[in-house]
Amino acid sequence: MTCKGICERYKSTKPVGIGRYASGQKRCQICELFIKYDGLWCPCCGYRLRTRPRNLKYKALLRSRQIEKNEDSNIKIIEPDDNGGFKLIAV
Repeated sequence: MTCKGICERYKSTKPVGIGRYASGQKRCQICELFIKYDGLWCPCCGYRLRTRPRNLKYKALLRSRQIEKNEDSNIKIIEPDDNGGFKLIAV
């Protein structure tokens, strides 16, 4: 398993204001770069892509961002209906 240079097509730049893993980037340890790729395995060398940070500090940061994202998506909008009750408009 060695780098064949195919991964250069998927190479991604560092996002501003958000972490690499939080933005969907994955890291290949063999090719030594972050790529934007939907698969679980590196298209270049076939090695498993890392989707989470190894450092405890960055794991906690990623986890807190995911919790915030889930809380934001759980907002429900309700409005009164004609029968005196409420109806759900959006989740």
